[in-house]
Amino acid sequence: MLRVGLTGGTGAGKSTAARRLAELGAVVVDADALAREVLAVGTPGLAAVVAEFGDDVLAPDGSLDRPALGRVVFGDAGRRRALEAITHPLVRERREALVAAAPVDAVVVDDIPLLVESGRAAHWPLVVVVDAPLDVRVARLVATRGMAEEDARSRAAAQASDEERRAAADVLLDNAGDEPALRSHVDALWHERLVPFERNLRAGRPAPLPSAGAAVDADPADPVDPARAERLLARVRRAAGERARSVVLVGPRPAGGAAHELPEVLVLVDDAATADDVADDLRGAGLVRLTGAAADERRGGAGPGALAVGADPAGPVVCVVRGVAPTG
Repeated sequence: MLRVGLTGGTGAGKSTAARRLAELGAVVVDADALAREVLAVGTPGLAAVVAEFGDDVLAPDGSLDRPALGRVVFGDAGRRRALEAITHPLVRERREALVAAAPVDAVVVDDIPLLVESGRAAHWPLVVVVDAPLDVRVARLVATRGMAEEDARSRAAAQASDEERRAAADVLLDNAGDEPALRSHVDALWHERLVPFERNLRAGRPAPLPSAGAAVDADPADPVDPARAERLLARVRRAAGERARSVVLVGPRPAGGAAHELPEVLVLVDDAATADDVADDLRGAGLVRLTGAAADERRGGAGPGALAVGADPAGPVVCVVRGVAPTG
C-alpha cells in the first residue's frame, strides 16, 4: 500500500485531480467529507460541538450551522483550537478505518486542503500539489462558486503561499490550463509513478537509480535541490524518532552515472540492532531495505547497520543507517 498526500490552494483544481485518481483506481480519502461526516446529525461529534459552543451553532433542523460556527471560531485562535480538539481526532480515526479497509495493493490518496498548513507533509512518502497561478484560481472561484473577487483573494491569502506548497511538493501538477490537460497530467502520474511506487514499496524492492542522461527532479546545475533534501530529512526524522542521535545530509550521491545526483542521508543511532529497526520503519518514508551483497555494495563501507533506498521510481534517494558505539 502507498499513501499519498494531495493538496492545493483554493481554486487550483485539487478536487478534479482527486476525482480522476479515484477513476483510475485510487482509494481517495476526502478530509472535508470526513469532517462533515463526523459532525452529522446524531453523531457524538456534533453533540460535543454543541456542548462546547452552545445551541446557537445548530440549524433549525438540528444539523450543524456551519456559517454560525465559523463566526464563532473565525479570528479566535482559542475557540478554533477547541473545535479542532473535537474534530481532528474523529477525522483521524475515521480516516485510519478507511485506510485499514483498503486493499493491500491500494494507492490511498489523502485529499487534504490544508496539508501544508498543518505541517504534516512528512507523514506521507509522496506529496502531490495541484498548482495554478493566483489570478487563475481567483477567476475560477468567481466563475464557479459565485464569490466576489475580494473574498476569493482573501480566502487564498489565508492559506499557505505558493512557495510553501511548492517546497512541500514531490510532484507539482500544473493546472493553469483546462481540465483535460490536468486529467492527462494525473494519468501520467498514476501510470508512471504511483503504481510503480506502490508495487516497489509493497515488494520491498528499490527502484533502479536513473541511468545516464535520465531526467530526475534535481536541476543538474544544482544537483541536490534543498527543498527536496529537506523533505527527505523530515520524513527520515519522523520515521526514526527519538532513536536517532542525528539525521544529517552527508552529500549528493551519483545517480547511476547520470550527471544528476541524489541526496544521501546518514542516520546515527546507538547500535546496529537499532539501525536495523529504524531501517524497517523507513518504509513509512518510502524507503526499503537492501540486504546481502547489494547492501554491502551500496553502503560503500559506511560501517555496520542497514541501508535503505527509495522505492519511488521517479525520485529514488539513498539513506544510510549506521550503528555507532554508545557514548554514555
